[in-house]
Amino acid sequence: MSPPAQVSLPIDGLIPGLLDALLGRRGVVLQAPPGAGKTTRIPIALLREPWLEGQRIIMLEPRRIAARAAAAFMARSLGEKVGETVGYRVRRDTVVGPRTRIEVVTEGVLTRLIQHDAALEGIGLIIFDEFHERSIHADLGLALTLQSQDLLRADLRILVMSATLDGAPIAELLDGAPVITSEGRSFPVELRYRPPRPDTRLEAGVASVVREALLTEEGDVLVFLPGASEIRRVAEHLSTGAPLETARTAGPNVPVRVLPLFGSLSPREQDQAIAPGRSGQRKVVLATSIAETSLTIEGVRTVIDSGLARVPRYSPQSGMSRLVTVRVSRASAEQRRGRAGRLGPGVCYRLWAAHQDHELVPRAVPEILEADLTPLTLELAAAGISDPAELRWLDQPPAPAVTEARALLRSLGALSDGKITAHGLRMAELGLHPRLAHLLLRGKELGVGGTAADLAALLSDRDILKGGDTGQDEDLRSRLELLGSPKVSRDIDRIRDEAKVWRRQLGVRESDRSAYDMGSAGLLLAYAYPDRIAQRRPGQAGRFLLRNGQGASVASPALALADYLVAADLDGQRRESRMYLAAPVSLEDIESHFADSIEVEDRVEWDSARGVVTAQRRRRLGAIILSEAPLREPDPAHVLATLLEGIRREGLAVLPWTDSAQGVRQRAEFLRRLEPDLPDLSDATLERSLEEWLGPHLHGVRRRADLAALDLRQILLGQLSWEQRRSLDDLAPTHFVVPSGSSIAIDYSDPSAPALAVRLQEVFGLPETPRLARGTVPLTLHLLSPARRPVQVTRDLAGFWGGSYFEVRKEMRSRYPKHNWPEDPLKAEATRHTKKRSS
Repeated sequence: MSPPAQVSLPIDGLIPGLLDALLGRRGVVLQAPPGAGKTTRIPIALLREPWLEGQRIIMLEPRRIAARAAAAFMARSLGEKVGETVGYRVRRDTVVGPRTRIEVVTEGVLTRLIQHDAALEGIGLIIFDEFHERSIHADLGLALTLQSQDLLRADLRILVMSATLDGAPIAELLDGAPVITSEGRSFPVELRYRPPRPDTRLEAGVASVVREALLTEEGDVLVFLPGASEIRRVAEHLSTGAPLETARTAGPNVPVRVLPLFGSLSPREQDQAIAPGRSGQRKVVLATSIAETSLTIEGVRTVIDSGLARVPRYSPQSGMSRLVTVRVSRASAEQRRGRAGRLGPGVCYRLWAAHQDHELVPRAVPEILEADLTPLTLELAAAGISDPAELRWLDQPPAPAVTEARALLRSLGALSDGKITAHGLRMAELGLHPRLAHLLLRGKELGVGGTAADLAALLSDRDILKGGDTGQDEDLRSRLELLGSPKVSRDIDRIRDEAKVWRRQLGVRESDRSAYDMGSAGLLLAYAYPDRIAQRRPGQAGRFLLRNGQGASVASPALALADYLVAADLDGQRRESRMYLAAPVSLEDIESHFADSIEVEDRVEWDSARGVVTAQRRRRLGAIILSEAPLREPDPAHVLATLLEGIRREGLAVLPWTDSAQGVRQRAEFLRRLEPDLPDLSDATLERSLEEWLGPHLHGVRRRADLAALDLRQILLGQLSWEQRRSLDDLAPTHFVVPSGSSIAIDYSDPSAPALAVRLQEVFGLPETPRLARGTVPLTLHLLSPARRPVQVTRDLAGFWGGSYFEVRKEMRSRYPKHNWPEDPLKAEATRHTKKRSS
């Protein structure tokens, strides 16, 4: 096969400078727009460099279709077949030979190479193509390559190629690498805006603009849509409406082929979309963002841009990733527009208003900042790296997402003490998301490898019932039944083929296929999603409690009454998530296969309504209580701690406070002003120290009613030493004996002013105010009438006798004539009685 004639490309003029830069530096950054020729010209130009003698070039492409297309183009340019000088390695498809010097690979392949050989022996250059897409695999591959270069391969070169990304941060990451820039070559592209009508669905609006473009423009049409479902619906609109008509300026109407282009199509279908159109025909390619940069689709002169893309978004709160539809960035919109100007002047229809251009974000957020980092964390562990901070990153993986990923990997048995386990290594070798890899390996161990393969294929692809005419059906078993049925469709056949691959990889014979073993579906799903096991709420059909404590609901009647479910797909709402895909699992399976995660908890609680300490033994899986029974002999220390906490919550008022017990506290508070070393018996201190002063007296007590038997006066006095109790009795006595002989209780409720309430006649003859605490604190006397009503409050009894007593005497004589009201109270006899009767 002779090579075709070379066409001059913009990159050709930069190749000598690039060769010089790589000769003297370990890293170079190349900026070149789409169509400049960087992907297919540069690897071939580098083959004869002396520093690459006997070594290979590995070039990373973000997508399988681009890797295969680039390898095929370079092989043709050398007049060879793929697998000779140029080959490729993508998932489940490798075409290389013993003479292959250039290998075009997808990004996960490089990670595997480094995991198996960190020194990358036999490889002289790694090229990261289309790095501006900032896939998580590209970021990981670059970080691992830089570590290999730093530690093991000082001679290894790195070339990062980008169409739109700012080269300066990458150059800094590559130790100040030079940045080489190509201007590229493109023809002018006219922008036409076609904002959709509010009452028109996206697919109908796109189909209408496709028809307009075919009538008014020449060449093929490339349409950008967010995903495969929109592509299918647009194709249906174009096939079911009026026949497609094309521009008549160059002759009669010509046939139009409508071809899809997205990642899950077969290689043959993808090749049909990117191959040059047949003579006498026009082509409409309906593509996802897969066609933005690294693919060249021959013949395209018109681009129709929906302005939408579908990207994964991960929430550490819910632990889930979901594909969401978002507006494209300004950089992506320009990339799409440029596709119309590769061959000559073109047209780009934008399905939004012109003023909305400035609303687009400049660039998409790097995937590593928003994606589920569980696969990345497992890949790092397989490479012997426990902490992402050990590597150099363009953007450091977010710590919360890494923490979440480590927790999940530990629950899957992939990590132990921060290191990868043998099981984790087998998971990493499968190249699936760790959840599904764990499902496959455990399924084989259980003897249901066929069902596991079917489930892994189903869960790694789009839902084969989504958007169908079967109604809302969240039951995963319905999908398994469909795979085992005679029904044929593009989606079902693709998943069947995927399941066959996993069965072969597991060593499960096709004749052992166990897709009809519905009983194992829920258990296998629980292995993949142990964090999403859910228990039905008592008496509530369709409402469940997830293991993580969040709520979830399901509409399917077949699932709504199940006691336990496992959810494979949730919307991640905080209050109550909606389950989109789930399967029932039995309690027996949970207890048998997740025994290591089940915690036995002796739960001792204070029941405030009943006023009692209750004790139960619970077996729980996270927030899910699997079983509960009364605990006959709970730990006494636990009972005591719970009772004290119940008292603390309800307050000290729940205790049997007698007047004498309160009196001890009040006297102590009074005396603490004079002797600060005395124990503090205030409410705040007593509540804080319940364990010390009350706890020793509560052994065997479990009910509020039992507290009534406590003698709080003696308990409180027990907090004082013998000397302190003596001081309390001497300096703050409980009673004072007045001249009448009555022993009257002293009121210490106001510690700053202890008081004595006494009838006036009982203190006749008392010349001075009584004092406490060695005569330092006068009592506040509340002098009472015979009816025990206050007549005077004083702390100066001598002053009272010499002054206001006479006004009081005058009033009391008229009101209480049977009582003695002497003119000289200091000489009168104190009495508790009325006047003596005459004989």
